[in-house]
This record gives sequence, C-alpha cells and structure tokens, in this order.
Amino acid sequence: MANLRFDAVASASKKRPVEVIAPVERPSEYFGKKVFNRQKMYKYLPADVYEKLIDVIDNGARLDRSIADEVAKGMKQWADENGVTHYTHWFQPLTEGTAEKHDAFIEHDGKGGMIEEFSGKLLVQQEPDASSFPSGGIRNTFEARGYSAWDPTSPVFIMDDTLCIPTIFISYTGEALDYKAPLLRALHAVNVAATDVCHYFYPDVKKVQSNLGWEQEYFLVDSDLYAARPDLVLTGRTLMGHDSAKNQQMDDHYFGTIPERVQAFMKDLEIQALELGIPCKTRHNEVAPNQFELAPIFEETNLAVDHNMLLMSLMKKVARKHGFQVLLHEKPFDGINGSGKHNNWSLSTDTGVLLHGPGKTPEDNLRFVVFIVETLMAVYKHNGLLKASIMSATNAHRLGANEAPPAIISSFLGKQLSDLLDHIEKADKNDLFKLEGKKGVDLDIPEIPEIMLDNTDRNRTSPFAFTGNRFEFRAVGSEANCASAMIVLNTAVAEALTNFKKRVDALIAKGEEKNSAILDVVREDIKTSAPVHFDGNGYSDEWVEEAAKRGLDCEKSCPKIFERYLDKDSIKMFEDMGVMKENELAARNEVKWETYTKKIQIEARVMGDLSMNHIIPVATHYQSQLAKNVQNMMDIFGKDEAKKLSDRNIKIIKEIAERTETIEKGVEDLVNSRKVANKITDEHEKAIAYHDTVEPWMDKIRYQIDKLELVVADELWTLPKYRELLFIR
Repeated sequence: MANLRFDAVASASKKRPVEVIAPVERPSEYFGKKVFNRQKMYKYLPADVYEKLIDVIDNGARLDRSIADEVAKGMKQWADENGVTHYTHWFQPLTEGTAEKHDAFIEHDGKGGMIEEFSGKLLVQQEPDASSFPSGGIRNTFEARGYSAWDPTSPVFIMDDTLCIPTIFISYTGEALDYKAPLLRALHAVNVAATDVCHYFYPDVKKVQSNLGWEQEYFLVDSDLYAARPDLVLTGRTLMGHDSAKNQQMDDHYFGTIPERVQAFMKDLEIQALELGIPCKTRHNEVAPNQFELAPIFEETNLAVDHNMLLMSLMKKVARKHGFQVLLHEKPFDGINGSGKHNNWSLSTDTGVLLHGPGKTPEDNLRFVVFIVETLMAVYKHNGLLKASIMSATNAHRLGANEAPPAIISSFLGKQLSDLLDHIEKADKNDLFKLEGKKGVDLDIPEIPEIMLDNTDRNRTSPFAFTGNRFEFRAVGSEANCASAMIVLNTAVAEALTNFKKRVDALIAKGEEKNSAILDVVREDIKTSAPVHFDGNGYSDEWVEEAAKRGLDCEKSCPKIFERYLDKDSIKMFEDMGVMKENELAARNEVKWETYTKKIQIEARVMGDLSMNHIIPVATHYQSQLAKNVQNMMDIFGKDEAKKLSDRNIKIIKEIAERTETIEKGVEDLVNSRKVANKITDEHEKAIAYHDTVEPWMDKIRYQIDKLELVVADELWTLPKYRELLFIR
C-alpha cells in the first residue's frame, strides 16, 4: 500500500535552510520603502496638496476631492519608478480576509491606442461587485452595486507590481460591508468622547488617538507534510491525531533557540514587512513546538489593523518560499497550546498616554484614575459583547482551555491599582482631597505614585489585563481581524466616557466643584464595575461559579454568544456612538451565524471523508494482515498453541473491529445530524443546531480514530502524525 505520509516525511527531512542575504542597509534605512508615506508625499505632491492631505490624516479634515487628481498623479509617478503596472482598492470584507481587484494603468487614447492613466476618480472610489461578498441580507444577489472608497489615513503601498489603496467597502444604500468603515467610526467616537473628558484636565488637548500593538502567534509546518493532511489543507486544523509522546511538557521550546530554517523565514518576512512599513520588533519561539510569535511596535489602531491583515497574507507567501505552511488557526493541534493575538490597547493625546501611570500633578493623578475606571465600566457593561467580538468557530476551540483566557471577560489590575481603587471607593471623600483655593485639588492618595513602576505581576489567565500603560485584550484569535475587537472596545469606551461626562457636568451644573464632581462619579463607577474586576485564577471552576454570581456572561456556545450584538444595550451603544445601525448589526450577525455553520459543515464533511476513505481502509487492511498471521500460526502450530501465541493479535483484531464499527456508526449519525440541520432556514437556529447536534459527533469519532492510531502498524498509517508535524527538521 502506497504511503504518502512517508514520502512527505522523507521530503521534509531533506529541507535545507534557505539562504537569505541580509540587505546592505539597516532596517531604519529601508523601512517604508514600498509605502507612499509622508516622505514620499512631500516629494511627489505639490506643497499645497501635501498640506491639505496631511490635514486630513492628522486632524480628520474632510477630503477635498479637488486635490485627488494631483495626489493620484504623484502616486502614479512614484509607482512608475518602482515598476508598478496595476492598482487595486484593498479592502476587508466580512470574509475575515482581504479583497482586491487589479486594474492596469491603461485607458483608450481615442486614436486606436492606449495611454497609461491614473486619475483622482479612480483613486477615490471604485465599484466592486457587492453581491459576491457576505452582506447578511443587506444586498440581494441581483443587487450587485457596492463602493470602495479611499481611506487616506492608511498609506498606499506596493505589493509586487500592484499599487494597493486601503479603502472602506459599503453597499449601494450606504451600509458598511467591511470592518474598516465601522472601525473608523468607532475611533472617531472615542476621539470625541475622550477629548471632551481630557478637557477637564488639559484644555489644550486637540485629539485622542486609539493605539494598538498586536502580538501575532502562528504555527509552521513543512509544506509536504501539510499537503499529506487533507484536514489541515481544508480546515486549517487537524481533525484527528494522537498526542506526540513529547510535545510541550518540557517547556523547552518557549524562548528557545530558533531553528535555522525558521530563522531564515523570519528574516525574509521581516525584511519584506519592514519595507511595507510594518514595524516588526519582536520574534521568538512560543510555548508549543513549531509555534512562534511576531510583534511590532504599537501604532494608531486603524493602521495597526491594516498592517496585521497585510502581514498575515505576507506570512503565507514568504512561508511557501521556505518550504513551510503557516497555520493561523487558533487550535490546529489538540493537546497543546493554541494561538492567540494579544491586542495591547491604549489611548493617547497629542501630549501623552492617558492610561500611563500618574504624573506630577493632582490633575494627572485624577486623569489616570478616570480613564482606568471608565475603561472598566466599558468592559463591565459590555463584557458579553466583547466576548462576542472575539468569538468564532475556530477561536472557540482555544478559549477556556488551560492555555488561554477563559470564555468569561474579566479584568486584572494588579495589587497596587486594585488597592488604589479600593481606597478611593471606601475612604471618606473629604479625606481623599482638599481644595486649596484656586490651586485645584490635592489628592491624598499615597498609593498612586507606585503605579509608575512595573510592580504588578502578570495574570496570564486574564482576558483583559492592565499591564502598566495599556490594557492587553488577550482573548483575540490568531486568525481574526483585530478590527472586530477594536470596534467593540473603542465604542464601549466612547460610550462610558460620554456617560461619565454627562453625569459630571450635571453635578457641576448643580454647583459642585469640578474635581469633587469627578471624584463622586469615579467612586460610583468603581463600585458599579467591581464585578468585572478579578485578579485570581481565571481557569478555576470556582471562578466560573463566582462569575455567574457576579452577573458576567458565562455562555460557551459560539452561536449564542453572537446574540450579544443584538442586545438592546449593544444596539443603543452602537447607534448612539454613530458606529453601526441596527440593520447593520443584524446583517453582520447573519454573516457570523452563516460562517460558523459553514466552517463546522466543512469540518464534518472532511471528518466523514477521512474516516471512511483513509482511516477505516487502513485499519481494516492491518486487521486483515493480523488475521492472516493468526491463520498462518494455526496452520503451523495448531489451533490451541496458535491461540496462545496470537492472543495479542486477536485482541487487536477485536479492538479494530469495535472501533471501526463505532466510527462508521458515528459518521452515519454525523451525516444524519447534518442533514437535519441543513433543512433549517433560519441562520441563527441552524448555527445552534450545528453546535449542539453536529459538532459533538466529531469529538466522539476523533476519540476512536486517535485510539486506532496507537494500534495500527506505523508503516500503514497514511496521515502524518503529530510527532512528525510538530518538530521541524
């Protein structure tokens, strides 16, 4: 029997490091080489056009379409000098990836020939086919019109021979069909709300910016081994496979020496990423074998999201060149850590970081407390929605395991900050501060200065932990678009800050002194948000019980978690903050439920196919070999003697028979459950049916297959095993 597995293993073992010649320049010299950044804008645009475009980028001024032709002309000149022949509007539809349609820089010249042209009209707006992208019912199949519109705040870049223009994607009727449009609205909302609150402390603040620093975890496997695993190819994860005797239990991979082949891949990836303006800084081995991490310097959130989407695409391209496949699935291998994408989030003004520890003045101290507490209020009020923002069919395999944050959103603050908030809440207000004429408020909070030091431990079980000058949203999935989590988080914080200011202003209007009013509202919010504050072990059973008592969302079913988007509080928040309307939220949920169903459906089909066409034939073939061996023993030694000598073989024959029968019955039940679920027309109910009645059969079938892997002869097993997939040669 031919065995592709051994051919794949042999091919993988022959891999040699791909030599990468380091560039002569230092990274700082070629950083942004393929980006139409400010330096390029200044060089290729007229001075007045440059100033207007910078005003749009920095201050949110409305784009003057009269300058579009001059901008397009400058971009075209730069693109020509870099060998570019095509352009595309690069956007992020609800498919969880990116989309692009390439057009050449050519038009008819009216004389039977062609001219190369790129106008402002082509730069600013295009019309992709909206009917072929998920819309959740906003667009019918016969209603194809949709628009992509240039986002000037994210710089244009070059990929191969194509000028890529970051854009939003909206329907003909104006609803967002992508992630970028609502993200930009959320960032505008938090800018307005946070700037208003900042004016209590710093009247000169002009803008508040949301920042994001993501940490991208991923697995690498040899391309040949990957190709020999249909489940990896079609679903991104292994649907079967017994634990390797050695996996991550020795903790020797984490921060260990990077394998030579992987180092070559990383160098190549970093060079290309830096040229595209992605500020890669950190790389290292992660906990699981063949798992790695890449992290950049933090950036403005919209740009950081674009860079992460671009990087994930670039990783796959570069990996193939080095004989690897990148796995971004949150749980590609059972029994070892999966991959996440920690989102380090903060707010900053044009003068400093709002979540940074206290400064030298009482106003700085009070500012620090306000923004910490109002962030907690956002997380408390919308903890279920935040969970929905990071939930998916793939991330559901990772959340709740002893490797990643649990599927309950809580916030870790550390001892000093926890003590500080406790002190503010419980102390007599008159003892907390005293008015000193016109000098302001002298806060009597001795704990505050200590927060400037890294004096809090890190709680790896916390989904939303304060880590010094930022919050780390650790539950985001490795293949997710960061925009999903950032839309909810920034909108929720904007709502909390808006509500905070209304209450403070109401107290001031009644005659209360400003800082006294601020402290009154802060103390109230510390008490209100207390249920989401948890510094203990998020993996413990006790916490699950305690979280339920506190009223936190403890739902584990992915389709039901998505329902949080349509809660009254969620709809009100998104509409009040001008981020999304109810029909947009409903449409996105239709897409989420449909996507969940399709992913489980594909996995179920692959599971059935591999079970019946790979596993059972291999197992029964080995069973036949054992039966023939037993018969030969009987012919030689006689029945009684042969039975003694063949006890082990007979036992294995029986085990194979029992397990294959269970697998066949499981596949039959899996198929029947799928058929029943497929008849459900409502996407919400269908997704729930797939979760409740289809997915459980896959775990039962897998258990039997993984047991067979241990008894079937190694040379017959056709699928590469974990011990081969998880260790780069």
